[in-house]
Amino acid sequence: MIGTSIIQSSTSNIEATFISQQKKAKEWRSSNAEERIERLNRIKNWIKKNQDEIRNSLWADFNKPIPETDLSEIYPVTSEINHTIKNLKSWMKAKSVSTPLPMFGTKGKILIEPRGTSLIIAPWNYPFNLAVAPMVSALAAGCTVIIKPSEMTPNTSALVQKMVEELFDPSEAAVFQGKTDVAQYLLSLPFDHIFFTGSPAVGKIVMKAASENLTSITLELGGKSPAIVDKNADLKDAAGKLVSGKFINCGQTCIAPDYILVHNEQYTQLVMELKLAIQKMYDPNYKGIDKSPDLARIVNERHFLRINGYLTDAIEKGASLEFGGKTDLSQRYIEPTILSNVTDEMEVMQEEIFGPILPIIIYQNLEEAIDYINSKPKPLALYFFGNDPDASNKVLTETSSGNAVINDCVLHFLHNELLFGGVNNSGIGKAHGYFGFLAFSHEKGILHQRVGFNNTTLLKPPYGAQAKKIISSLIKWF
Repeated sequence: MIGTSIIQSSTSNIEATFISQQKKAKEWRSSNAEERIERLNRIKNWIKKNQDEIRNSLWADFNKPIPETDLSEIYPVTSEINHTIKNLKSWMKAKSVSTPLPMFGTKGKILIEPRGTSLIIAPWNYPFNLAVAPMVSALAAGCTVIIKPSEMTPNTSALVQKMVEELFDPSEAAVFQGKTDVAQYLLSLPFDHIFFTGSPAVGKIVMKAASENLTSITLELGGKSPAIVDKNADLKDAAGKLVSGKFINCGQTCIAPDYILVHNEQYTQLVMELKLAIQKMYDPNYKGIDKSPDLARIVNERHFLRINGYLTDAIEKGASLEFGGKTDLSQRYIEPTILSNVTDEMEVMQEEIFGPILPIIIYQNLEEAIDYINSKPKPLALYFFGNDPDASNKVLTETSSGNAVINDCVLHFLHNELLFGGVNNSGIGKAHGYFGFLAFSHEKGILHQRVGFNNTTLLKPPYGAQAKKIISSLIKWF
């Protein structure tokens, strides 16, 4: 049902924009690389001129530190643009394919064409990056774009809308703000592709809505990404990387390590190294982590209460507080927290935490850790810390995850040549670089046959003995 917030973006306005984008998408079907690159340069130049506005909007939404905004919101987008501009001409070229012997005389190729109209539903945790980076892929593919940003980060969402309105005609790219009712109406329209980033629960709703129009989708979801610390891992190195990957954006990252599986021989030392790493990063002068200018805050009160509820539930059910645990609702502040003695009965081990709580589970042998991971839905990322190639290969081959990283975490998101995406519960489809370009493209197989030549002349009805012999030979030899 369409609610009151749809007044902000009336259905008639959305529909008119969508229809104009359908028309524009047909025109853009024959667009060349230079035209698409010009659109991408508009975005890059705007970002360069408005970095302070981007930083201010992220600070207003959840006190995001400026260096963190530069690293996780601005750099991934400008890097994506630069990488795309550098490679777009080669990506767009038709790809020739080899000719199998039964197809002698023909030529085959794969033509890359735009899917058409695209919808991007962006999340709140990285509201600039995860709205604009998919738009870069869509524009590179030659698609028109409508973005639905998150209502939970109103300042950044307004900035994204301002940027798009300054750079593009609504028939090319547009932003519609609002709550769930706006998203629902947008999802009812017959887009050619939908790119959604969010939770698995909402991803199912998006997938169901897309099925009504047989719209292709990319779902960037999440889940509980595990980190294995093996018995021969460098614990100081692992702890520093785990703390950095976990607590950036105050833990509100879909690929953050959600929990640690540590070998029993390494447990005590790892906990100590984690504590030292947190202290070094967020309270080097012992003035209190809450005074750190480098720790963001929880996005809103609802999510603060959700995460705080996980912490309370875990403690009540027997979890041990190894570090942190302090909270302040007025500041939406939750201290980086380490929990041990956690069990699957606790909410913190049932739901994706999406906050600054890091549970630790002890394992006795690597098979036990692998079995535990495989008993859960497939995660978006898996991290392994250790110096034994056989052990890391065993984990990689015996588990399934969207991506995996050895001896680091989160860093793979910034790798332009790597595909990014989940598997099953953690996502469908891939993004970033060439793979993001393909997500918004249709690969069309083309076969060229010579005039007057027909490979199947002898294979048409009525099927005589010679035709049957040829068909039998095809099955046997080809």
